[in-house]
Amino acid sequence: MRILRPLGLLLLLPGLLAARTFTVLVYNVENLVDADGKAVFDDYQPERYGRPHLLTKLKNISRVVASFEGGKGPDVILFQEIEADQTPGATPPDYAAILQRYAGTNIGTMLGSGFTPEIADLPAEALLLKAFHDLGLTGYHVVAGESVTAKESTNPLAQTCVTFTRFPVRAATSHPTLDARAILEVQVEVEGATLYLFNNHWKSGAGDPKSEPTRVANARTLRERLDAILAADPQADIVIGGDFNSQYNQKQRYAAMKVTGMNDTLGSQGNELAIRGKDRDLYNLWFELPASQRGSDTYREEWGTLMQLLITRGLYDLRGVQYVDNSFGVTRLRGVNMDYLGLPYRWTFAGPAGGGFSDHFPIYAKFKVVPDNQPDRYVALQNAAQADGSETVNRVDLSKIDLAAVAVRLKDLPTDANLRDGHYTGKVLLVDGEVGAGKGLTVRVRGDLYDVWCPDPALRDRLRESYEVGKRIRFYGELGQYKGRWQFVIRDRSWIQK
Repeated sequence: MRILRPLGLLLLLPGLLAARTFTVLVYNVENLVDADGKAVFDDYQPERYGRPHLLTKLKNISRVVASFEGGKGPDVILFQEIEADQTPGATPPDYAAILQRYAGTNIGTMLGSGFTPEIADLPAEALLLKAFHDLGLTGYHVVAGESVTAKESTNPLAQTCVTFTRFPVRAATSHPTLDARAILEVQVEVEGATLYLFNNHWKSGAGDPKSEPTRVANARTLRERLDAILAADPQADIVIGGDFNSQYNQKQRYAAMKVTGMNDTLGSQGNELAIRGKDRDLYNLWFELPASQRGSDTYREEWGTLMQLLITRGLYDLRGVQYVDNSFGVTRLRGVNMDYLGLPYRWTFAGPAGGGFSDHFPIYAKFKVVPDNQPDRYVALQNAAQADGSETVNRVDLSKIDLAAVAVRLKDLPTDANLRDGHYTGKVLLVDGEVGAGKGLTVRVRGDLYDVWCPDPALRDRLRESYEVGKRIRFYGELGQYKGRWQFVIRDRSWIQK
């Protein structure tokens, strides 16, 4: 377990821990991989992912985090998809010493002209801490989850959960779980009160019934620890966050799943008042938003809620830490991590330094410390949620996009424009080309061959049947890459042009 208690950092921030409102941010950064050239995933091998790409990721993550608290950043951040160091040292990193060692330089120089074997050996979270420090996001303790899984696990770990917190760390534990990242428990002290933070990244495949038993096992790992804490103190202040690879209404959304990890095993639910009783002790903060606004990721043109925050009854009483009513939100920053469609601006390897942010919007909630010591009294709520989670699925609404206004017209570009230099990645182009050869639909544009992909399988099949090799095809397509291959994505039937 890696824990940082940075000597002197808190002294530089007078009044930092005074009683006030603070923010908890949950952020899946879509594979922050370090600079040692060793990675589990093929996409992050040195030939595709170099130091300029890493620098772009670090700067973009920092930019999102700096959008909170007037540029100071949240006091607690639960990160997912930070690389589990593939070349760990003999001893855990001393993050304070790392900051001190590189105090006279910046992260850009460290990954550029000042790059050394010692920097290559730094884990991804240490590089992120340095990038934060350069931007004035200071004072963080760092706790990185251990690369451990349950004995029955079959998959090697490529990622880990990492928690950044400005509050003093009392204890930290990694809970191994089946075929998923260890659940990271961090106990922090907030104005004398203990706050439990649980950082999760469960098994992938939210809509797959075959992988749901693994998520049930992940939920059971968490539930058993929660039960132990709540048995000792039913009013314990506990914040549970992360990428659960489950929907907030998993059981209602996927009827074929008889037992779900999120709703059945963990007990996530949407009756905000019910957690004051004995039968329901967790409330899912997605229910704070109208059903139409619930979404932090997309898959096949549907909004998902894989990123989640849950809280216990203790965060509603008049003792210790308290949830700020209706403060839950999704971090959608127009022109930053949100694209022209209103979707997450995903990471791309295109160009010399890559671009983009993550395939998930971060989520957040606010909390405060209350001076009372009355665990038997609860805060008054406005519009307390009493939902059951049976709301319909939110689809990505592409009908409101003015394609003619946002699209790049290929015929208007200079003849020497390079579509693959990163400048056009993630943008919609009006494509007018010739159908190429291949198993799937392809199009030849300016001498280069591109795959044509449609999230809608029926539309994908119809297009492949309708367009023969050599035939002219005209459509709006979003330029991107998938497993190293360039492609145009046709997101809606209306994007096909006559």
